[in-house]
Amino acid sequence: MSGFDLEQQFLRWRAIGWLLIGRREAARATFDEMLRRRPGDAYALASRSHLLAELGRRDEAIADAQRLTALHPARSAADWFNLAFLLEQAGRYDEAEAAFRRALALDAKLDRAWYGLGLVLIRQGRLDEAVDALKRNTELQPMSPYGWYHLARVQVDRHEPEEARRIIRRLKDFEPKVAAQLERETGLTP
Repeated sequence: MSGFDLEQQFLRWRAIGWLLIGRREAARATFDEMLRRRPGDAYALASRSHLLAELGRRDEAIADAQRLTALHPARSAADWFNLAFLLEQAGRYDEAEAAFRRALALDAKLDRAWYGLGLVLIRQGRLDEAVDALKRNTELQPMSPYGWYHLARVQVDRHEPEEARRIIRRLKDFEPKVAAQLERETGLTP
């Protein structure tokens, strides 16, 4: 390992140490130093982006996530998911959709990316496509109520009450509180 690599490794452990004791600004400064030394360091970019998001500095977090995915486009589906999540939170739905799709191109079984894509498509008013994405999410994560909840809501919006009722019946088996919430919100009973 070269001296430069050892320095980066030392800085990585320093940042982790700062994070472990709750010193997030010190960790951010360490990630800054890592990026000064090696501007394309994927670990530092991903970590600083996550930290900036936690600190409420979303635009800076997005910039780091965009830089990470531009420099290392095939490194990880999680990198694209994280970018998409930040973009969706910022209301940048077209960009978020593209990033969710890139994540899924790298890992078609990333259930949370299907869920995120479904939510973005709902916000864009593309309900038929949202159904497809949410169905894929529920296939991959059948015991999570979140995809099922949004799928039922979309079915109501698409004027497909029988599909929504079917979902409510399914939810009653493992998430009765969510099923009851849907019944109250939609006026549908199974």
